[in-house]
Amino acid sequence: MRHSWIIAKRELTAFFASPVAYVFIVIFLLMAGFFTFNLGNFFERNEASLDAFFVWHPWLYLFLVPAIGMRLWAEERRQNTMEFLLTLPITSWQAIVGKFLASWAFLALALALTFPMIFTVGYLGNPDPGPIIGGYIGSFLLAGSYLAITSMTSAMTRNQVVSFIISVVICLFLVLAGWPPVTQMLGTWLVEIISSFSVMTHFENFRKGIVDLQDIVFFLSVMGFFLFATSVIIRSHRTN
Repeated sequence: MRHSWIIAKRELTAFFASPVAYVFIVIFLLMAGFFTFNLGNFFERNEASLDAFFVWHPWLYLFLVPAIGMRLWAEERRQNTMEFLLTLPITSWQAIVGKFLASWAFLALALALTFPMIFTVGYLGNPDPGPIIGGYIGSFLLAGSYLAITSMTSAMTRNQVVSFIISVVICLFLVLAGWPPVTQMLGTWLVEIISSFSVMTHFENFRKGIVDLQDIVFFLSVMGFFLFATSVIIRSHRTN
């Protein structure tokens, strides 16, 4: 695990060594505010809750998380540094986990910087802390799931734009699988099966303040599956 932390530290340093990290955080905060107050009608709802904030996260992350994760491995391949990284005395899995943790920590920082939302809703009323805490936990896990998907697509190609597009398509499928306008077009028996694979279905419980082990396992399983797929792709590069 020590090697993973070394890789994570290297990646975090690289993030903040360029203006990209700061630009992303500013864009994330501005878009989160726009979605909450304009599209989410925060004040018109007349309720002390952050549901207007969290309800947009599956869509907000749909483009912002792939934009962060698309460089994880594609950049290494483009600069021909992957060969050097894979010759270090570390396993492929340690490198994958290290890179993933660094990007996930960065996303957690961006999410944490939305804390003024909590003070805003607290000033306007007496909100139930359950949905707020659950919403942040679910949002953190949701971001990690999108990031794991992007990690896999980034390992597939040296072109960051291609990685971005593929990851957006995969994440979009996981969103639409549980989106009401889509599920309403499906048969009754088919809805339950397909919606169980949707991030929307599981994230909704967190928004309600329900931190269910089943939902946590779902997001962790998505992360585990796509990180495993990443390791398979990386190992194929290592043997070539």
